[in-house]
Amino acid sequence: MTDAKQKLILASGSPRRLELLNQVGIEPARLMPMDIDETPARLEHPRTLCRRLSLQKAEAAYKAVKGELAWKGAYVLGSDTVVAVGRRIVGKAEYIEEASAALHLLSGRSHWVYTGICLVTPSGKVRQKVVETKVRFKRLSQHEIQSYIASGQWRGKAGAYGIQGIAGCFVQKLTGSYTNVVGLPLYETVSLLAGEGFEVAPAWQEG
Repeated sequence: MTDAKQKLILASGSPRRLELLNQVGIEPARLMPMDIDETPARLEHPRTLCRRLSLQKAEAAYKAVKGELAWKGAYVLGSDTVVAVGRRIVGKAEYIEEASAALHLLSGRSHWVYTGICLVTPSGKVRQKVVETKVRFKRLSQHEIQSYIASGQWRGKAGAYGIQGIAGCFVQKLTGSYTNVVGLPLYETVSLLAGEGFEVAPAWQEG
């Protein structure tokens, strides 16, 4: 566990982000998924979108607990992941038709995964970072697409896939951070936290 005096609020309900934080010994004291309109602005670049949404999520959670004694001294972390082919954003798939269209688009070509991370410190200071990873998919057969859709692993995921599941075998090449594609770039996240005084390494000690 991290220092008992240190509290981190994760402005997300993503089980993948929680698992990644747990992987490096960080256990958020509270999960606060915020109800934010994630609709891109007209002609908004995917990089700009994930930066804006991560900021809005973190600031909304910070404002929600500000003034509560129990959360005095807490850090707030917001994050948002966007998948794009060029400037074309491939949103979170909720329906089979959306998943099929996304997988046909990604098949046999490269795409970008952008994750915005935003940390609000106990004093209200805002620190942001956008991490990008280039991913190339193999050419998918219709049978592979249909079988993947039947697995249900695409639901609610940016780009209609989760690299940590079956779709990992679709990836021919990845340039950049793998954990970024899962949903939270660990190197950059831990660096942001450590740079603002949130100690992570003590949690790695046995005992």
